[in-house]
Amino acid sequence: MRRITILFVCILALLAYTAQAQLKGTHLTGLNGLKSGSQAPPGFNLLVPAYLYGANKLRDDHGDVRTDDVDLTMFITGIGANWTFAPKILGGHLGGTVLFPFASNRISGNLVDEKNSIAFTDIYFQPLQLGWSSKRADFQVGYALYLPSGRYEKGADDNTGLGMLANEFSAGSTLYFDEQRTLHFSGLFFYEINGKKKDTDIKVGDLLTVEGGLGKTWYRKAAKGEIPVIVNAGIAYYAQFKTSADQVPVDTVVVSLGGRRDRIFGLGPEANIFLPGIRTQLTFRWVAEIAARNRFQGNMFLATIAYNVKSFQKK
Repeated sequence: MRRITILFVCILALLAYTAQAQLKGTHLTGLNGLKSGSQAPPGFNLLVPAYLYGANKLRDDHGDVRTDDVDLTMFITGIGANWTFAPKILGGHLGGTVLFPFASNRISGNLVDEKNSIAFTDIYFQPLQLGWSSKRADFQVGYALYLPSGRYEKGADDNTGLGMLANEFSAGSTLYFDEQRTLHFSGLFFYEINGKKKDTDIKVGDLLTVEGGLGKTWYRKAAKGEIPVIVNAGIAYYAQFKTSADQVPVDTVVVSLGGRRDRIFGLGPEANIFLPGIRTQLTFRWVAEIAARNRFQGNMFLATIAYNVKSFQKK
């Protein structure tokens, strides 16, 4: 009887240990910043992002530095498009986004370093986005999918994807503090629901992410045409919280950093400029992370080129 009791206690301890594994979700923090709650004007745009994340610390369950000898870099790029149609539905414009990304060293969990050269990773597809605009505010809601198109095998150290389907719901707003709509604050909330990883019973917990920024807009007359040069600058931010525990089978080897769900905060400068002469917007964003718990902490850099192929707005 005593042996059975000891065995039962050991099993419970192992279950508690494995349930505390901190696995990464599909949403990359920092992809949205200033005016994140605003929809793109009616048109079709091509996108080329360059996303670089460098981790230099690993923090534990209490937010204390477990080690500051971390040298982990993840790079993601790709080609994508977004679109917004001119006709209105429910008083708003219908839009969407798709991104075919390539990644190197895709991070899938704490203390997990996926070493691989740049390769095709998981597709992002937002088939539904509705946006509204009023005098002092913009609003948008959306639904997106992360498709497990990257290479994934349980236990492999050269995975290029996370091996799971994820559904993501979003809603947010940009508020304007003046009649000219030049001073603004935005917040876009995402809720990510993850499925099980391919050929496993491993399931990443759900994630809540908010991204936005506080900034100012300047308009300058262009050399040609009626559309001005538009400049935005300010402070971008993000925060991400695990809202439900990871599910990891007892026969899976994981590394636990403690019982509380992971979180992260980030803050940093952003500037973007729209050049009507070449119909292109350039965006630069740098966010430094703070107050991490049970996860890596570092810096995020993003540069994006967006080319307006076709405008659907009336002259």
